[in-house]
Amino acid sequence: MPADPINSVAVPSKKLGKFSRLVRLVWSLIDPRAWLHLFKLVNYYNYTHVAQRRLITLGRSPSISPDVSLSNAERIFIGDRVRIGSRCHLWAGPSHGSIFIGDDVLFGPEVMLTAATYNFRHGSPVATQTMQEQDIHIGNDVWLATRVIVLPGTRIGDGSIIAAGSVVKGDIPAMSIVAGTPGKVVSQRTFVDTP
Repeated sequence: MPADPINSVAVPSKKLGKFSRLVRLVWSLIDPRAWLHLFKLVNYYNYTHVAQRRLITLGRSPSISPDVSLSNAERIFIGDRVRIGSRCHLWAGPSHGSIFIGDDVLFGPEVMLTAATYNFRHGSPVATQTMQEQDIHIGNDVWLATRVIVLPGTRIGDGSIIAAGSVVKGDIPAMSIVAGTPGKVVSQRTFVDTP
């Protein structure tokens, strides 16, 4: 039977002496498990960012955060002056699904684009089924805010803004402001003439 949290008595934590804390510090520095984990992180970073970034077709003056995760980057095409924020994921399809990003596009943190998805027919494990791949096209001057998810086959028109946390699929007209899951056009972007 679980303990009653209201009537339970707090047990004070055991205070460690200076020598015990020093031993714990030294062990944390020489613990081989920590160094093995560090090796795994470096390996992961290499094959999801460093090696993949060499395969991207890049325009002029890109700004790509060092913790962006890339997959099948030979099918990722990025325009001029694109800024991609921290912990974004750009995953082209494994055989033909490509990602095309226009000029002056801004990605907030943790945006995900995937040009492939699994089938989910009954009677067969999802991971063993073939993937459906469709290209993603993002126009010029588009802003994808924090944690936007862009699904296969999506076309986002020039000048559009996709609100934080939105999930988009299909065609988004130019100059649209999109929000929600699934993403819906909630407004239109307009330019104000300035003197």
